[in-house]
Amino acid sequence: MARRGAKARRAPIARGQEAGARRARAGNSLSPEAKLAELKRRLLEISDLSSAGAVLGWDQATYMPKGGATARARQGATLSRLAHEKFTDPALGRLLDGLAPYGESRPYASDDASLIRVVRRDYEKATKVPADFVARWSALGSASYDAWTRARPANDFATMRPYLEKALDFSRRFADYLGPYEHIADPLIDGPDTGMTVAGVRALFSELRAALVPIVHAIAEQPVADDACLRGTFPEQGQLDFGLVPVQRFGYDFDRGRIDKTHHPFCTKFSAGDVRITTRIKQNEIGEALFSTLHEAGHALYEQGVDARTEGTPLNSGASAGVHESQSRLWENVVGRSRPFWNYFYPLLRDAFPDHFKTVPLETFYRAINRVERSLIRTDADEVTYNLHVMLRFDLELDLLEGRLKVKDLPEAWRARFTADFGITPPDDRDGCLQDVHWYGGSVGGAFQGYAIGNILSAQFYAAALAAHPEITREMAKGAFGTLHTWLRQRLYKHGRKFTPDEIVKRATGRPMTTAPYIAYLREKYGALYQLPPM
Repeated sequence: MARRGAKARRAPIARGQEAGARRARAGNSLSPEAKLAELKRRLLEISDLSSAGAVLGWDQATYMPKGGATARARQGATLSRLAHEKFTDPALGRLLDGLAPYGESRPYASDDASLIRVVRRDYEKATKVPADFVARWSALGSASYDAWTRARPANDFATMRPYLEKALDFSRRFADYLGPYEHIADPLIDGPDTGMTVAGVRALFSELRAALVPIVHAIAEQPVADDACLRGTFPEQGQLDFGLVPVQRFGYDFDRGRIDKTHHPFCTKFSAGDVRITTRIKQNEIGEALFSTLHEAGHALYEQGVDARTEGTPLNSGASAGVHESQSRLWENVVGRSRPFWNYFYPLLRDAFPDHFKTVPLETFYRAINRVERSLIRTDADEVTYNLHVMLRFDLELDLLEGRLKVKDLPEAWRARFTADFGITPPDDRDGCLQDVHWYGGSVGGAFQGYAIGNILSAQFYAAALAAHPEITREMAKGAFGTLHTWLRQRLYKHGRKFTPDEIVKRATGRPMTTAPYIAYLREKYGALYQLPPM
């Protein structure tokens, strides 16, 4: 306390805080160009923190020893908290306020105007969520994932129950921070799939289910295709080596990426020059690693194709989870399970595994990889039944969020719903409610609708590309994918998050998202495979 009559001294200000305060005071007098430069400088710092967290996440899912789990959860939480604090800094908000007229005066499609608009939206959402909450949620996700890697093989739902209960609590609280909402899951869905709501997804799923169920029933009346040729002994390195061949031809740049093994395949991006994919290998089955690799390469092609000028900003990523998933499903299924694709690659597969495939006709192999069958595992599901897996998960997580379903009752609810939808009952939780990592990564809600949206859009984007370039099919039969990749890069990839999901779909295909191309694709392909009557 200062002596009476003496001037009280201010508490010392840390050098970094003082510099930040000077920048904030000076910000009011900066030109629009200088404000934009300062915004990008701040965003680059935040991007670097997020990328560092992604590196830690990739390491945990690939090479980290199990003893590192506790520290990794803490490290990830620290980075998440720091990134959140920097992004919600009021000084960043003042920059956005000052740039609002600048953004509005420029063409809507310009990078700068789009950046200001997208960052403003992200900022307004982020400032509603406390940094401490973000850190604790991140730590839960890391610890839960680590536990799941052991609990699923052990068929141990009891271990995961407390993690899932905490994840449900965090998800509800997050939704409340972002409220008000029509449905508690709306904020969780709007994050990955901007503009989508529970009502919108339900309407989409209702339309999709009405078209899919008759196809599933019609195929179920036919003899199931024999897929014995996909099983045998396939050395791990041979599978990895073969998988590299098509993804390189697709256009995946290994000078800016790599492939590794993991429990649940994923793609991750650390920078424009470092986009990595992972895969999962079964030595007694050829399809797991191959189609996982094609799938993740589709994600990676998208991320490698975003305009590098937007690096370090929120524009430098895919438009939404559903749009992103459209690319993994396009390259995995629409391309990777097509007859033209295998006209070229099947001789190469025979060369890679001559003892196994030398007596297997191409037609037998083609029917095997497109076998339709009610099955237990979503990631192994065929194109026709896959969306039914997604709808089941979507409905169950809504029940959890609404409180109609308790976590302790999830295994039984899963079995009952699965039996009703698929006519088969999961024998255990490992192949039931434990199979997907999503709920065990710390969050419940918003993760699954993107897969169905992706399936729908995969056919819509491909149909638009084919209408513009009918030669794409002939080129695929020669192992060439440059025309398709270039069309996607120019119409979709390079824009990143510059446009909303609805806008990018309209710009690329000429119309809003519609199930029509997807249903037509399924009816044509599987109608021919299973000699189905016209529907």
